[in-house]
Amino acid sequence: MYNFIVPKQIKKAKNQKLHSTIAYFVSACIAVFVAGLVAFKMYLFTLPPIHNLEEFRPNIITKFYSSDGEIIKTFTAYTFKKVELEEIPSTLIQAVIATEDKNFYHHDGYDLFGLARSIVANVMAGRVVQGASTITQQLSRILFLSNEKTFNRKIKEFVIAARIEKTISKDKILEMYLNNVYLGSGAYGVEGAAQIYFNKHINELSLAEIALIAGLPQAPSVYSPFNDIKKAQQRRNQVLKRMYKMRYITKEQYKEARHEKIKLSSLPQLYTFNKAPYFCDYVMNELEKLGFDETDISQGGYKIVTTLDYKSQMAANTAITKNMEGWELKGDNQQAAVFSFNTNDGKILAYVGGKDYTKSQFDRVTQAVRPIGSAFKPFVYAAAIEKGLTPNDMIQDMPVKIGNWAPKNYGYKYRGEIPLYTALMVSSNVCAARLIEYVGIRPVIQLARVMGITTPLEYDYTIALGSNGVKLFEITRAYGVFSNGGYKVEPYAVESIETSRGKVIYTAPKVKSTKVMAVETAAAMTAMLKTVIQSGTGAAANIGKPAAAKTGTTDDSKDATFFGYTPDIVTGVWVGNDDNSKMGNLTGGTVPALIWKDIMKVATEPYGSKDFDYPAVQLKPFHAKMAPVIISPENAQKTFEKEEGENIAEKQQTENIEQEAGTEFENQEPVVETKKQKENKRTAAPKVEVKPVKIETPKTEESEAKLAPIPMAKPF
Repeated sequence: MYNFIVPKQIKKAKNQKLHSTIAYFVSACIAVFVAGLVAFKMYLFTLPPIHNLEEFRPNIITKFYSSDGEIIKTFTAYTFKKVELEEIPSTLIQAVIATEDKNFYHHDGYDLFGLARSIVANVMAGRVVQGASTITQQLSRILFLSNEKTFNRKIKEFVIAARIEKTISKDKILEMYLNNVYLGSGAYGVEGAAQIYFNKHINELSLAEIALIAGLPQAPSVYSPFNDIKKAQQRRNQVLKRMYKMRYITKEQYKEARHEKIKLSSLPQLYTFNKAPYFCDYVMNELEKLGFDETDISQGGYKIVTTLDYKSQMAANTAITKNMEGWELKGDNQQAAVFSFNTNDGKILAYVGGKDYTKSQFDRVTQAVRPIGSAFKPFVYAAAIEKGLTPNDMIQDMPVKIGNWAPKNYGYKYRGEIPLYTALMVSSNVCAARLIEYVGIRPVIQLARVMGITTPLEYDYTIALGSNGVKLFEITRAYGVFSNGGYKVEPYAVESIETSRGKVIYTAPKVKSTKVMAVETAAAMTAMLKTVIQSGTGAAANIGKPAAAKTGTTDDSKDATFFGYTPDIVTGVWVGNDDNSKMGNLTGGTVPALIWKDIMKVATEPYGSKDFDYPAVQLKPFHAKMAPVIISPENAQKTFEKEEGENIAEKQQTENIEQEAGTEFENQEPVVETKKQKENKRTAAPKVEVKPVKIETPKTEESEAKLAPIPMAKPF
């Protein structure tokens, strides 16, 4: 074998040849691209004008349907009058041009090189950072095209834009655009937007108000000041900065306008036919995730079929009005929210984000983070069941102190030794505290996470009583796991989308379900939660068919909740004041339970009265050996001191908090402990073991292994 050494000059020659080949290929590609652009431009130049263009009107009859065929929303144009270009302030025209199409008066309706530049910028950024549609292209889309995001539609957009430029003047194009562009909140055209947002005519707007309107076409729903005042202000200031850079305004005008406070008109009556406004907002958000924007939807002429059950939605609306007024909760600050979905397939059936959408568009289903009180307790009990306890195991319903925390029962009522299921039925606070001390904080948080609660949860024992703020949407989704045999499904709203020509362009895929809990745990929890409705705090919600639920009431009755489910449907209800003030004697078993009952009577009608298809869970009959006793806070403190003195020799070290906090869990957000929380754990009351009551079921090695003792204080 011979080894040859290639001379340097040969290597250099080969490299030069390779470089020449690459350069030739790149040059050829550029030449072909430029030739293609020139040919396409020549083609556009030969296109004929459009006859009667000024008589065209956009197709704005998109409709949302409920699953049972009712029209729940129709998009219609809300305009006051057509305005001539001469009536539109020059600053508004400049603001729109600066924001949407700075070369408007210098192109032929399209900007091929601008398109190429935006493509490069977007590819380099890995996301859309630059748009490429001129004002003329946007007008062509508004007047003539569907809004599907395809290359074919983009080509048509170029063609029609070129024809529009041949038909009418630049000023006329701008005038038509400013009269027809969608600007959010039902407003089409700049005059309509001025009236809706500021209750002014366009010639009465300030520079800051003009900039706000000019910033809306890019994303009307996102930048509408009625939806998000902060984003609207940020977008307004971006427009002002563009105007300043293009020398449309002075530096002094820019500074003054960007610091002007946004003063909106009170929202007028709805300008769209909308029977479920909060739900329709949720649908809009879901459509955006599917690739549509608000302008596409409102002007596309689509038929959008949703999952909403119209009868259930109307029942929810009526239930809130009737029960809130019946309890004299009539103020604008006094609010209620409802979320309901099918736990088997994820279809959202009813959705109410507040009492009156015309007065407040804040969605209390997905946006409000409020404590839910005792409605959080099932997550603690479920963690205990997962650890091996049973509904019949006994627990002390007597005062307890964990570190510096000494929770109390409602009315200072205590019942002595009771089964777990009874403790949950009567919503004992001290029993929930004992359980979370036994199970540990982290397992409770982990279980809540996998069941669907994504709101951050504090690493604190008090979460057992619902001290942590959460979203109604998330808690209801999590309760759905109890209903669905331990499987979590993701609720959804959009069933199908059909174009104005009848072509179905989207059909919801079959919902995915994820097993997050043993069916035995779901069965045990359901058996216990059934007692809440049968003879516990949720008795007012009895609908005469198998159902399970939990009430929730926070300190001083600031929030009242009710979460309940059948084998097919879960519904969550929240009632409270928007300003977090007290609600009087309101509890989860009053107004929320009554609202839930009225909704579920209607929502469950198609499903009959079937029971849960779960393994049998026997709740051992229990009769208290003593009547509930009332212990004053002073006596409770003496009891703590006495217990600590008598049992000091028996107490054992509490669980190692640092070690537990260092345990890793999949999909677990890091939890930060405060200095006070760590101190509480170091001084936590030691645990004493008490044997659980034996249940009357066949014994196996597995069942025997699960009967672990519950650490808790000795009876007094």
